[in-house]
Amino acid sequence: MESGPAIFAGAVFALFGGALLVWTGVRLRRGEPVAQGVSQVASATLASVAAMISLGLGAYCLTRL
Repeated sequence: MESGPAIFAGAVFALFGGALLVWTGVRLRRGEPVAQGVSQVASATLASVAAMISLGLGAYCLTRL
């Protein structure tokens, strides 16, 4: 009964984290800023950490089925 919301939440977290990680990598490879008005290193680090946390939460939700 509770596995439906866990699957949905895990999938959303995993998709968001993966997309954010890919987007950040593409922006860095092209030399474009990840966030306007912020140091490229700081914004890339923060975006990568947020992506990893989101992927971790997605994995956590999917392993709790």
